[in-house]
Amino acid sequence: MMSEPVRIAMWSGPRNISTAMMRAWDTRDDSLVCDEPLYAHYLKTSGKPHPLAEEIIEKHNSDWRSVVDWLTGVLPDGKTLFYQKQMSHHLTPDVEKDWLLKVSNCFLIRNPREMLTSYLKKIPDPIAEDTGYPQLVEIFNYVREKTGQVPMVVDSRDFLTDPAAMLKRLCGIFELEYSDSMLSWESGFRDTDGCWAEYWYTEVPTSTGFRSYRPKEEEVPPEFAALHDECQALYEKLYEHRLTI
Repeated sequence: MMSEPVRIAMWSGPRNISTAMMRAWDTRDDSLVCDEPLYAHYLKTSGKPHPLAEEIIEKHNSDWRSVVDWLTGVLPDGKTLFYQKQMSHHLTPDVEKDWLLKVSNCFLIRNPREMLTSYLKKIPDPIAEDTGYPQLVEIFNYVREKTGQVPMVVDSRDFLTDPAAMLKRLCGIFELEYSDSMLSWESGFRDTDGCWAEYWYTEVPTSTGFRSYRPKEEEVPPEFAALHDECQALYEKLYEHRLTI
């Protein structure tokens, strides 16, 4: 009898290393990856005026039930791993959460100051819910309560300090074989990228691997100080549970 495939739902907020992480898992012969599968539903439900919103809704599945069936369904022949790049704010309140118990939920976090100074260049007037931090904590608490286990949390700075060690740790947890091939990939876009890639993915298409962590000196504008403080408090709730090498 074949064992159940590994389904990794990596929850993140925007302006993180989530796309580079998707690239790493896409290098594996045993894997299927997907890019923000609930984005179209989020845009259709919320009405957020994101760039390319109409195109995203038109080209991608906006029916969350159908999406969840796919995320938890049978994998194509030969695939035993399904890596799902998920944005936490895309899990809108109308989406039932019981399917989360059918996947392995991980949480990818980034220092709010570094995240916000990047995000503000794309979305000029965000609120906390746009950053995904309230939803990250909500999903984390839901999974912990339902499973009785503390979900995995990965801090992007920790990861970029030693990607090989962190990937080995993650593969070990999921009982997967690690390969150094996960550290490098060909540059360019992928068929698995969402149609939003050309707008949002500014660095990943030119990358061929993880770039070393580089501290950002840029400060959050004063008018967003309260937003930063709110995100920082939520970030710290998750940071205390982060994986260490």
